[in-house]
Amino acid sequence: MAVERMDNVGIVVDDLDAAVAFFAELGMELEGTARIEGPWADRTVGLDGILSDIAMMRTPDGRGRLELAEYHSPAATRPEPAAPPPNTLGLHRVMFAVDDIDDTLARLRTHGAELLGEVARYENAYRLCYLRGPAGIVLALAEQIG
Repeated sequence: MAVERMDNVGIVVDDLDAAVAFFAELGMELEGTARIEGPWADRTVGLDGILSDIAMMRTPDGRGRLELAEYHSPAATRPEPAAPPPNTLGLHRVMFAVDDIDDTLARLRTHGAELLGEVARYENAYRLCYLRGPAGIVLALAEQIG
């Protein structure tokens, strides 16, 4: 049996409303929200006493999704360092294709996004950048130019 699809990427945030606003500004659509709790959640995740709120965000083409989760219990923990560099082991980044990287950056900066480096050109094919978004996650943006 093979994998049917990748369903979503989960991201733990400390302010669900702010994260939803950030990803909505990026162009994602809020698919729905839910409160997650109970024995099934504890068993699935391997934590006791889970109480979290989630928001499912969908890309405009309907193929990609992010599950944003804010844990109320047990409290979320911060990685060390709090803003790890892009070469930290584990999930590296989530990349989004955008039609106008400069406009996208300008809009995301109003939600606290910060460039990690600068917008760079890869040959005559793409303009790319890494930025830090909600809860310190690293996003990459790619604008196809060629």
